[in-house]
Amino acid sequence: MNRDPKTTLGENIWRLRKNAGWSQEELAEACGLHRTYIGAIERGERNVSLQNIVEIARALGVTASDLVEGIS
Repeated sequence: MNRDPKTTLGENIWRLRKNAGWSQEELAEACGLHRTYIGAIERGERNVSLQNIVEIARALGVTASDLVEGIS
């Protein structure tokens, strides 16, 4: 059974954010998004646009492909 890609994306963002030592608020500020939106992404509740994936990746200093790793 395939996992929901939103769940995998959210877990990847959560892990990378934690590894960076950032709060959701700090990540949100760095990429110009709202903290509650970041939280919803990490919980797999939001279908994230490509533009926002790129902005989050840039803020975390990773590639967009790092954020979608494990999605098939």
